[in-house]
Amino acid sequence: MGEGTRQASTTALDSELGLAVERAQDGDEAAFANAYRIVNPGLLGYLRGIVGEDAEDVASEAWLEIARDLGRFHGDGHGFRGWTVTIARHRALDHLRRMRSRPRPARLDPDVLSLPATGDTASEALEALSTDQVLALIEELPRDQAEAVLLRVVVGLDGPTAARVLGKRPGAVRSAAHRGLRRLAKELTERGR
Repeated sequence: MGEGTRQASTTALDSELGLAVERAQDGDEAAFANAYRIVNPGLLGYLRGIVGEDAEDVASEAWLEIARDLGRFHGDGHGFRGWTVTIARHRALDHLRRMRSRPRPARLDPDVLSLPATGDTASEALEALSTDQVLALIEELPRDQAEAVLLRVVVGLDGPTAARVLGKRPGAVRSAAHRGLRRLAKELTERGR
């Protein structure tokens, strides 16, 4: 899938998400279910990279908060994805504090890796690897790089939105994602791909 096709697909999905969120804010339960269906796979992939096997529990906590506060959200589909990831990240960090453990990456679902990527380097790296290889390589990245790659590639957030989620400057997130993806590409080259 080319960059233009990927961007068109992401834009269409964000439009659908924006409409679903508007209807959900008016009480349409089916629309909320549609918003959940669009956002949750990427959200779970991100959370698995942060809290491992506890991702579904953390996602459940996040979705409860998202449903409760949905009326306070203002924005479009892309903004909604960023807002949900911010809530999920806060729940994940709370979970890690409760567990007093370091993040434990878990196995990523194959369907998570088929979500829209934001750049050619990311898509090429992911397309060349199996799910197990991606997991192993992401586990080796420093945490800031791993989280930036997960937000940009798995969740599909742009740089400024990923930066807001992480509480960092966009340039720092862009740099961390670039270093992480470059490291993934180097590993691919070294493995003879």
